[in-house]
Amino acid sequence: MLRLRTATDPAWTDVVLNDFDAFLIDHAACERKASATALKLVAHYSDRTVLVRELIPFAQEELEHYAQVMEIILDRGLSTQADEKDPYVGALMQLIKRGPEQFFLDRLLVLGIVEARGCERFGMVAEGLDPGPLKDFYADITRSESRHHGLFVRLAREYFPAERVVQRLDELLEGEARIVDSLPLRPAVH
Repeated sequence: MLRLRTATDPAWTDVVLNDFDAFLIDHAACERKASATALKLVAHYSDRTVLVRELIPFAQEELEHYAQVMEIILDRGLSTQADEKDPYVGALMQLIKRGPEQFFLDRLLVLGIVEARGCERFGMVAEGLDPGPLKDFYADITRSESRHHGLFVRLAREYFPAERVVQRLDELLEGEARIVDSLPLRPAVH
């Protein structure tokens, strides 16, 4: 399991609950992007059989989450907007080193970290919501995300020595903690 080095400020939940419509729209974009990113990896690394077999179902599950969030959005009379740059993901991408193999390792680990942060935050949303369908939905999403971040670390261990994965994951988690601590709270997943 991936252990984040810093916890999200509990005040983030209040920010989200005070502008839940904006959070839903961002959540939908995140699910769509996660599915698309997984399919890009499958296309780029199609010779890596384990990755292909693991990421296609992941992409399908993320697409299903996107559809579910879109139903909530539409039921609330909302519509999505053009994608905005995600400052969290953008900062994490700056931590990725270049070189074909290093890029591949870092990309897998960064995706795992993004899923772990999503897991933490969806759990916070589930705890903050009143009992009902939305609370149940976010509790389910939290369980799903907990499987997802483990998937990316397992894939990294499939293709790289365990010591290298652990060392690089430690470095990236330290960087992610600095990023989270430096960003303002906003009604968004990240």
